[in-house]
Amino acid sequence: MSKNLVIVESPAKARTIEGYLGKDFVVKSSYGHVRDLPKDDMAIDIQNGFRPIYEVSPDKRQVISELKKLVKESEVIWLATDDDREGEAISWHLKEALGLKDDTKRIVFHEITKKAIQNAIDSPRLIDIDLVNAQQARRVLDRLVGFELSPVLWKKIKSGSSMALSAGRVQSVAVRLIVEREREIDGHSTKSSYKVTAQFMVDNGKILNAELPKNFATLDEARAFLDKCREAIFTIKNLETKPAKKSPAPPFTTSTLQQEASRKLSFSVLQTMTLAQKLYESGKISYMRTDSISLSQEAIDKAKQAITTDFGEKYVHTRQYKTKSESAQEAHEAIRPTDFSVKTAGGDRNEQRLYDLIWKRSIASQMADAQLERTTATIGISTTPEELIAQGEVIKFDGFLKVYLESTDDEDEESKGMLPPLSIGQVLNLDQMKATQRFSRPAPRYTEASLVKKLEEMGIGRPSTYAPTISTIVKRQYVIKEDRPGKERDFKELILKKGEIEEKTGKENYGSEKAKLFPTNMGLVVNDFLVEYFEGIVDYKFTANVEKEFDEIANGKMGWQDMIQNFYGDFHRNVETVQGAALTGSKPGSRDLGIHPESGKKVSARLGKYGAYVQIGEATDEDKPQFANLKKDQLIETISLEDALDLFSLPREVGFFEDKPMVIGIGKFGPYVKHDDKYVSLSKEDDPYTITAERTVELIQQKRLENISESIGEFEGKLISTGKGRFGPYVKHDDKYISLPKGESPAGLTLERAIELIQAKRLTESNKYIKEFPENPAVKVVNGMYGPYISIGKRNVKIPKDVEPATLTLEDCLKLAGDTGSEEKPKAKKVTKAPATRPAAAKKTAVKKK
Repeated sequence: MSKNLVIVESPAKARTIEGYLGKDFVVKSSYGHVRDLPKDDMAIDIQNGFRPIYEVSPDKRQVISELKKLVKESEVIWLATDDDREGEAISWHLKEALGLKDDTKRIVFHEITKKAIQNAIDSPRLIDIDLVNAQQARRVLDRLVGFELSPVLWKKIKSGSSMALSAGRVQSVAVRLIVEREREIDGHSTKSSYKVTAQFMVDNGKILNAELPKNFATLDEARAFLDKCREAIFTIKNLETKPAKKSPAPPFTTSTLQQEASRKLSFSVLQTMTLAQKLYESGKISYMRTDSISLSQEAIDKAKQAITTDFGEKYVHTRQYKTKSESAQEAHEAIRPTDFSVKTAGGDRNEQRLYDLIWKRSIASQMADAQLERTTATIGISTTPEELIAQGEVIKFDGFLKVYLESTDDEDEESKGMLPPLSIGQVLNLDQMKATQRFSRPAPRYTEASLVKKLEEMGIGRPSTYAPTISTIVKRQYVIKEDRPGKERDFKELILKKGEIEEKTGKENYGSEKAKLFPTNMGLVVNDFLVEYFEGIVDYKFTANVEKEFDEIANGKMGWQDMIQNFYGDFHRNVETVQGAALTGSKPGSRDLGIHPESGKKVSARLGKYGAYVQIGEATDEDKPQFANLKKDQLIETISLEDALDLFSLPREVGFFEDKPMVIGIGKFGPYVKHDDKYVSLSKEDDPYTITAERTVELIQQKRLENISESIGEFEGKLISTGKGRFGPYVKHDDKYISLPKGESPAGLTLERAIELIQAKRLTESNKYIKEFPENPAVKVVNGMYGPYISIGKRNVKIPKDVEPATLTLEDCLKLAGDTGSEEKPKAKKVTKAPATRPAAAKKTAVKKK
């Protein structure tokens, strides 16, 4: 056995590092965290200094058992988890779970390269208990908040159901930001103004575009200005040319990578971090959880060499960026390639695209400024003192723009082109002038990337927390991420051409949203409850200050138990007060809308176990109340009485087809049309409240065509037919149904392709079971999607990695399932080759130390 055992948290990382170390080293993975607080218990001893009670996670007991054996057989143990607070905590938990000595060697590195690994081996240190305590403080504080606040939400907001309801320190603040932005948008009062633009024809048929620096408030003011310009002479009054430059953005931090990958690649925050983790673990980029924008001198020198080779010396301008954030971890570097000479890396297309983005941003940060020339032309108008302005710019030297330009969130950003040749005193020929109505817009809704940017600006969260925070609030259904179509509106436009003014009315779409974050009714209600009764928890300054205190603990300047004690006293008393008090005012998630015009009964919008709904009447009325679910884009706090009553228009009859009524309704599986006692689902694009009779007939006829079972031939003496069922198009043969792959339809299916699908289905089914036991049919060794496992009735049992599934006996299977009470490991044949599928590394939730 090897003298040295290196333990990391990821199998991919283990494989990469093992390739750099010699035969005296074995590298094994802990597959993420090995110990944590149990899920079904607070597991914090409040009376004894908030001592957390950890346990080895059930799915890691086998891992710990295997690692203990390796520890006994090794002379030196090296803990090589990631260089941040969570990585430090994983090392500490490994030390505790494996019974390692306090002087166990701890090594850290910011990139997985041979040189970095060897340097780490040459300079080990001990586990930094301050970093561990900072991570413990975060874990304990978040557990206290979650376990004490969540039951209050269950009781006060959603009686009888705890589905999806929880409160978290950072996630609640993120929801608050989204809720407040939504209300800001709802409260926005749109104002219109008129923007004047002009086009002039100059020499050689070139066009000069200009605009008036100010807008007019009314149509009459805009008309009066255009009227002044009917007979005006337009002259170049002044030309001003100034040199300018553009400088490159610094290399990526975690948050700027997430933002730019969202803008340029349309990646979600979670997708970006997953891909970056793979690139890091394969040794292609430096550590991807960092808030530093600095580069090592070695990295700068390598970037300089690559720029000189690819673009020439004049493109080189090395820089050392300094991070402004007080909590930034300058011991780390920005995210960069480990080898600047490698321009393409990654296992799949998305990894390659992200690597390309990182490479370009890093290289550009060490390239020369772009040199520009900006020209401003002032155009005088003979009949009025107002002046028009034309602007343009030309790139004299592209510099870093040869490689990369940072994107922005400004949807109105326009690039300025070159101006045609002009001279002072030159008289211009007006082609046309327009005064176009423009409308003010509210602040944009958050995307994942812009929410990360806002959280970072406010000092809330750290690089490792952004992705799990957003995932949590979406999973909890407090927020929904989706596209929403815009609406159409009219705008007015005045056009001056050849001395005549024409007024036109055009149409434009506005308000369309792409991958934006919207609060749900549940998110609004929970946010309002927390703001009213637990304002301190969702206070922006409090949450940012907590992060600073974590930093102080990490730097050894504060005791973690003191920090928790300072928070817990007032918080716990507040929880007890709210838990035992009767809430004043209306029930959370309830709003009276008015009186039904016909029945005189009260109409209200409410939040129930299964979502938001409108109710007509009360439970105490003689007649039972009527209920209707809100549409997904309707909110309890903004729905009007009129819109609420429209929800009760279903079921509604939209017309007749073949002398039978077509009735639109909403059922368990969504909106439908009922015709001739048959049900046809409406498509996602069809609104049950506005769908026309013509569209309804179209859906009915389309469904009939899909249901026609068409014979396409025979196979093995039995008929093959096609059709479309509830789960999509299929092939039917010998009373068995085979789904068609995505993109294939019954209309284009040949007999040969159908036979191919039938045989593929048979092969899949024959390979499903690795082993069966006639003496106990309930027990099977199954070849699953994520690897082999044992199936015993409704239970699935994991097979240890060093056990060959095909060699398992019935007795072995029962032992692994614990049915015999024996803890003896099955004496099955050992696997000599590493399994193809391994668990992924655990997601990170911690922050890093300076």
